[in-house]
This record gives sequence, C-alpha cells and structure tokens, in this order.
Amino acid sequence: MIVTEEPTAKRVCAGVDWAKDDHAVCVVGPEGEALQRFMIKHDRAGLKDMVRRLLRAGVDEVGLERPDGPIVDALLQAGLTVLVIPPGQVNLRFLERFNTQGQADWLSVKRLGSWLTSIGYTGGTDPAVIYARITAAPRGTTGPEADILAVSTRSYIAVLRTLNTQIRTLATSIAEQLDVHPDAKIFTSLPRSGSVRAARLLAEIGDARGRFPTASSLACLAGVAPSTRQSGKVKAVTFRWGANKELRDALCDFAGDSRRANPWAADLYDRARARKCDHPHAVRILARAWANIIWRCWQDNTAYDPAEHGGLQRILNQDQQPAAA
Repeated sequence: MIVTEEPTAKRVCAGVDWAKDDHAVCVVGPEGEALQRFMIKHDRAGLKDMVRRLLRAGVDEVGLERPDGPIVDALLQAGLTVLVIPPGQVNLRFLERFNTQGQADWLSVKRLGSWLTSIGYTGGTDPAVIYARITAAPRGTTGPEADILAVSTRSYIAVLRTLNTQIRTLATSIAEQLDVHPDAKIFTSLPRSGSVRAARLLAEIGDARGRFPTASSLACLAGVAPSTRQSGKVKAVTFRWGANKELRDALCDFAGDSRRANPWAADLYDRARARKCDHPHAVRILARAWANIIWRCWQDNTAYDPAEHGGLQRILNQDQQPAAA
C-alpha cells in the first residue's frame, strides 16, 4: 500500500535516500532514534538484502521521495507500507516553525532532532548534519523587520501548500485516465517514466501510428535529430529549430532522467559528455536513441522489456565480466 501521509503511530519505521547507483537506508525506532544505517546497491541482490534487513528489524513503514520504481515494488511485494514524503514537505514544515533567524538560533542538535521526530521525519539524515547545514547558511534578517518578513513567508507557504494539493489532485486524475488507455503499458514500461511523464509522452506522440511511419520521422518532429544542410562541398549539421517543442520537451525530460535507472542510457549520455557535448546536447543524443526504441515498441504495441534491449544487455554483460574475473 502506498500512502502520502506521515506515520501516525510510534513504531519502527525506515527511510530510504534514493540515489543512482546505491541507496542509504536508516531504521528509526519508536522514539525517533536511529537503530541501523546501511547502504544497498541498486540491483536485485541489493533490494532483496534491504527488504530482508527491514523485516528482521520489525519495520512496518518505509518513507521515501518517489511513489514508483524498483525500490517501491520490492517494498510493496514484501508487504511493507510505503510513505511518499516529498522532499519539499519537511522544508515547508521547517519554515512554518522557524520562520525567523531568531527562532532558528534557538535550535540545537538535540532540539532539532526532537522536532524532526515530532513531524515523523524518516529521511535518514542525521540531525547533526542538518544542523550543521543550517548554521553554515547565510544568516537571515533579525529584529522587527524579521517579523514582517515572516508574515510573507507564511503566506508563500500557504500558497505552495494549495498548489501542491492541486498538483496531487491532477496527478491522480492523470494516472486514472492513463490506466484506461490501451497504449499505457508501452509508456509506463519505460525506465523512470512514472504516471505523469508517461502520460505526457503518450499525449504528445498520440496513438495514430500512421503519423510517424518511421522512427526518424518521430525524432525529427521532436527536434532531437540534427538538421543536415549541404551546399556544394559545404556540409553543416546544426540544431533542428523547426520542431514540436512540447514533444521535444517531453522526450528530453524522459531521456534525461532515464540515465539514472538504465545503464545503457547512462553510458550513452556519458560518452556524449566525454566528446565535449554540453548537457542539453547529450540529452538530445540520448533522446534520439530512445525515440528509436519507443517508436518500435509503439508500432509493435509492446511494452519496453530490458531483457530484449540488446544495447542494455551488452552494457550489463560488460559490467559482469570484470566482476567475474
């Protein structure tokens, strides 16, 4: 079960700090004390070890920032409750409680730790580390002016909370509509696509197969294929300005994040960067490669299967060979 609320009872819980290659896990006791801290690799063995250690520690709930992905799947399959805690949630709560420099100066490591426990914080970062970051930051306004600015801060927080509520409502609606679309399985199968990102790709690409007779036609309209012009002996390869900008943004947004979960995508991006391509250029190169895969899956009405992705399997086999040696 996935919920978006904070823990409501004192029990053994855990927090997972999500990263690209490995993840930090912290098991927290009933009084907010850290019982265990350990790292796990982002692979099948690592996730299995994480679940085993969490169950052995008596963990019931696990908090993390994302509502989907391999970690969430592994936790849910083990019968654990997943608490989705957006990173901005703690920041908003902190600004509400400590909205002037004077209030922040009242904090100590112990007081900060107690406050984090009171709001159900399961992020895994030691209060001493958070306190060091707070004290190292530039000091805010003090005196009578600070109280005036605090009113503005509370107003901004209220606006942000309203916006976040509306965003969650829209995201839920998008997910519900995506679920009933016949092509949903194609776009949701892509790495780190999620519901909103998958729905955006589907909305921009559409479901009329005849619109894109080739993968190149999709890449060109998305503006991720370079424009080649030749006059006599002069040949120029430039950025393609004539494109569907919404489609390009959707494809590049997906491609840029896919490298965090797909070794093939990461390798392609890294090699582009090694050739001195800047980040946007490297992402477009990766998006061009993904356009071929998405188009093939789309035309065949087949979900993306990492086991059938030859480029990915070659990268995985290369990684396994040195380890075996």
